[in-house]
Amino acid sequence: MPDSYSTRVVLKSRLRRRGIYLLPNLFTTAALFAGFYAIVQAMNGHFEQAAVAIFIAMVLDGLDGRVARLTHTQSEFGAEYDSMSDMVSFGVAPALIVYEWALKDMGNWGWIAAFIYCACAALRLARFNTNIDIIDKRFFQGLPTPAAAALIAGLVWVMLDFQVEGSDIRWLVWLATLFAGLTMVSNLPFYSGKEINLRRRVPFFTVLLLVLFFFVVIPSHPPVVLFCLFAVYALSGYFIKLWRFVKAKKNSEIPTP
Repeated sequence: MPDSYSTRVVLKSRLRRRGIYLLPNLFTTAALFAGFYAIVQAMNGHFEQAAVAIFIAMVLDGLDGRVARLTHTQSEFGAEYDSMSDMVSFGVAPALIVYEWALKDMGNWGWIAAFIYCACAALRLARFNTNIDIIDKRFFQGLPTPAAAALIAGLVWVMLDFQVEGSDIRWLVWLATLFAGLTMVSNLPFYSGKEINLRRRVPFFTVLLLVLFFFVVIPSHPPVVLFCLFAVYALSGYFIKLWRFVKAKKNSEIPTP
């Protein structure tokens, strides 16, 4: 009797551990499905649904890491699987969406820009995986792939919201695609927000601002708000780099005693 009871306890503990490790990977799979769904919708000409799917994938991608840390289920398999999912959702899917929407009629110029974005996303993910223990945790090196994908998807979404055809602004979209791709592989610093502790007490005013932003500002006009948000974030790396350069130049001009 005791032996059978101990066996059941061991089996339950193993199943529980297996279930916990499965949980973050389910979020990663859901993000992968959202990226795949975005590709299918873009191929069918439903670009608004494709853009929304990219943002859903971005939310799910942020949740899988937090779930893994909260449940202490980080693993090398999860990290590699997450990178594969990111490549589909934030590399291949945005490139295909923007190509089908605006760059398709540009000939070689169109598919070259889409490929450059896709290749830069792959390079950005590979560099992130190899430099994860080296770089400053407070800043990303180069524009993160989810933010780049959100910039491209947000551009498509906001233009569709204003009933602007992709072919009418194809050169603007071409430049935006190259900008997002090349910024991903740059050395520009982008604030990561990883030092933010969600368990720490914050002032009531901070909570009020967050509630207003997520439940009032974003729902008021999601395409415009999300596109502006990620456009500002994509430019923030250039401002941080410029600010550091000016600061370093001022420090170098100060005479040493």
